[in-house]
Amino acid sequence: MRRVGAFLCGITAAILMTGCGSVMPDLTEEETEIISEYAAGVLLKYDRVHGGRLMSEAEYEMEENKKAEREAAASAAEQQNEEENAAEESAASDTEVVDVSQDAEVVVPSTIEEYYDIQDITFQYTGYELTDSYPSDSEEDNVFFAMDATEGMQLLVLKFTATNVSSADQTLDMIGYGVRFKVSVNGGSGENVLSTMLLNDMQNYKGVISAGTGTELVSIVEVPQATTVESIDFILRGDAGNSVINLQ
Repeated sequence: MRRVGAFLCGITAAILMTGCGSVMPDLTEEETEIISEYAAGVLLKYDRVHGGRLMSEAEYEMEENKKAEREAAASAAEQQNEEENAAEESAASDTEVVDVSQDAEVVVPSTIEEYYDIQDITFQYTGYELTDSYPSDSEEDNVFFAMDATEGMQLLVLKFTATNVSSADQTLDMIGYGVRFKVSVNGGSGENVLSTMLLNDMQNYKGVISAGTGTELVSIVEVPQATTVESIDFILRGDAGNSVINLQ
């Protein structure tokens, strides 16, 4: 090995000592092969980039394992997404379409006192009145507030009797019970009752009802002139949903 190294050193020195115009020495095929192998070995020894790219068998297997794990994870994630999308599509196809055009779902009809959990007071519908103004002209001297229908409309006044069925006076505070009403006439979509300053406005009433007695309360909506009332639905509104009482 030392002989080969000395030989190569000699050849290298001869090359360096030749001038630019000198002729390169003739080499045998064996000498050319030795120089090529030596030069390749030197380059590999000092080529850090080449050395950095080499990896052992264990490192290669580790890299392949990581690649396989990444591919498996991506495949599992894709499969999970497909299953979730399929489940969502199935749930969407099984979902029942519900008409919510009437604000909320309709619950089982009940009385006013049951729906709003009003104790010791009962409410009884007694009829309606169609009029251009309420209270009527004959009662205006004894009332605090009166209202007139707008042009082309008339007032539909629904009348109820609130009765104290207990043996003691009861304070009835309808606002405190969160009372809200709508009225549907002849199967219409329903209109909110008018908010008035009438002392006997049922939606806003607050007063004391003596034991065993009753007081008349009203709820009012406007309807077009010449309306013929065929049916009236009184809609109780609250957090539990709507409850419809068919008055007639």
